[in-house]
Amino acid sequence: MSTTRRIHIRPAGDPVLVQGMRAIHEDLKLPAAFPPEVEAAAAKAAVNPRWPELDRSDIALVTIDPLGSMDLDQALHVERTAGGYRVHYAIADVAAFVSAGDPVDLEANRRGETLYGADAKIPLHPTVLSEGAVSLLPGQVRPALLWTIELDRSGESVAVDVRRAKVSSRARLDYAGVQQRIDAGAAEPMWSILREVGELRRQREFARGGVSLPLPEQEISVVDGRWQLAFRARLPIEDWNEQISLLVGMAAAQLMVQAKVGLLRTLPPPDPRALGRLRVTARVLGIGWPPGLDYPGFIRSLDPSNDVHVAMLTACTTVLRGAGYAAFDGALPAQPMHSALAAQYTHATAPLRRLVDRYTGEVCLALCAKQPVPAWALAALPGLPATMQASGHRAGQYESAVLNLAEAAALAPRLGEVFDGAIVEVAHDDPARGTVIVRDPAVEAGVSGSTPLPLGADVRVSLVEADPVRRVTRFELAQ
Repeated sequence: MSTTRRIHIRPAGDPVLVQGMRAIHEDLKLPAAFPPEVEAAAAKAAVNPRWPELDRSDIALVTIDPLGSMDLDQALHVERTAGGYRVHYAIADVAAFVSAGDPVDLEANRRGETLYGADAKIPLHPTVLSEGAVSLLPGQVRPALLWTIELDRSGESVAVDVRRAKVSSRARLDYAGVQQRIDAGAAEPMWSILREVGELRRQREFARGGVSLPLPEQEISVVDGRWQLAFRARLPIEDWNEQISLLVGMAAAQLMVQAKVGLLRTLPPPDPRALGRLRVTARVLGIGWPPGLDYPGFIRSLDPSNDVHVAMLTACTTVLRGAGYAAFDGALPAQPMHSALAAQYTHATAPLRRLVDRYTGEVCLALCAKQPVPAWALAALPGLPATMQASGHRAGQYESAVLNLAEAAALAPRLGEVFDGAIVEVAHDDPARGTVIVRDPAVEAGVSGSTPLPLGADVRVSLVEADPVRRVTRFELAQ
């Protein structure tokens, strides 16, 4: 359901990066190290969790994340049943360590979410918790929120339960490694079941009218002191795993909507005028969009390996705007839907990295146990949308700044060179300005010409500016 480019940046000690990252932190006034009292409170909490009575360490859970991840929010296990499938999804129980109003909680509310960029991150919680005592690391018994969701043979949810339990992950896996084993026919049987469930859930998403924009991911690394940039298509295992996370988020939303208390992640429907502009863009790009084909169906017809189609997908991000959060208690929000999913949805699966998930988890635990929502969670709900909106804006600024720095640093030694690329966007107010995707190295940047830019066309562009200090990269159409 991603609507923006995903960025993975893996440099190691490059001096341009170090200086540039320092400037980004100062410009955006980002939080620095945790205050001593927060670290002290976290260290104390790490050795004194509140353990649940239920022990489900018998479930053969595993985690799967990008290579090297230590802040492991989720562990999963899927199996076939007589009626379809059973999904176990364990979520790290931050509230077993952090109490409302304590130093760690207050600092997390100031931060809102973990910020990722370059070879470091700005975590939501001190690492003694997020990468240690709370993280679902392999071979460790951990307190967790254990979701159990029963699916029928079509992938439809028929029963949902969440409760606190002790769990133990069997292995810390990464997407690329598991995908390699799947492709080689050497993967454990559970992954074929995950594929079945993931593909069934995608089919249900299509049937609802959900939209997923398969934009390429951008990876940036430093090899032998030289910056390297590349676009990477998502692996199938990432999509199947994402469907499980979305399943839990929709199950949590359903629980809260039925009880009329909680918090939803919302996205308004596309503006009809924006859809009209997209049809014009498709016509300019030479991409067929039959009158009877709806917007989700059109998205599914596009090929992310085709540059012209990538230009179209980039344009499509403009209609999926206005995402927010809506808290409610007693009456549902006027607009409760997430239009990209064509469903009601909430964030509930990443409490180590996103503040709001701790609260939605507590609401769902109480609802499943038929108990009142804890007063501390209920009191926090009204203020969470503003907190998360602010942190999301900051995260977007941070991601963009880091990417702009990396691109400018990678290209700085190559001023005047000519590159192959494709025009993916043209400015509405000036058709001679727009955006180009350069294929090698993988860069998306501003471009200008003396005449209107040919949207979707393959072009040759000359690099006229690459300034890591100002974090600006700019091309012109080559003569």
